[in-house]
Amino acid sequence: MDGIHDLGGIDGFGPVDVEPDEPAFHHDWERRAFRFSAAAGRAADYSGGAFRHSIERMDPAHYLASSYYEHWLTGVTTLLVEAGITSADELDRRAGGHFPLSRPDRGVPTGGSDRTEPGFAVGVAVRVREWHPPGHTRAPRYVQGKRGVIVRYHGNHNVPDVEAHSELRVLEPTYSVRFTARELWGDGGSDGVVVHVDLWERYLEASS
Repeated sequence: MDGIHDLGGIDGFGPVDVEPDEPAFHHDWERRAFRFSAAAGRAADYSGGAFRHSIERMDPAHYLASSYYEHWLTGVTTLLVEAGITSADELDRRAGGHFPLSRPDRGVPTGGSDRTEPGFAVGVAVRVREWHPPGHTRAPRYVQGKRGVIVRYHGNHNVPDVEAHSELRVLEPTYSVRFTARELWGDGGSDGVVVHVDLWERYLEASS
């Protein structure tokens, strides 16, 4: 889906700060949020796609103003409410005020049958489809409409766009696609620099 979460390739946010010897958790509450998410996943039995989409559904202002594990906490509690394991009122009561949840899931599961024979060979030029689904997708906005080359076939994997919104699992060929920085960012890209992105076959079409 289109949303503030899809920040890849967007200019204006400054450089990525790399913290030397960064710890797994900066605060104890982050460690507890991680443990909570593991327990909640067993209780609500949600998929990785559903978890990612629960974070994508956050209010944009809340998303930008909150930290990584706050995203996790918001997404996981949203899924627990949607599964009927807890309620928004109960969360508000325990928090002593309003507990923010993500917006409702507007995605529609569109599956189809398993496809296990790759439609593209290594070395083939492809173009990423431009589409704007209301639900989850793993096709980053910054590669949509761009041309690249298949450099690796990863085998067949579950399509996250489907599993995010239902219990369906659909297998589909998955590839590593190489893009030049010039193709992705025009004059903002450097010569000789390439980016590899893993993409499902439904995102791709043949390119001349």
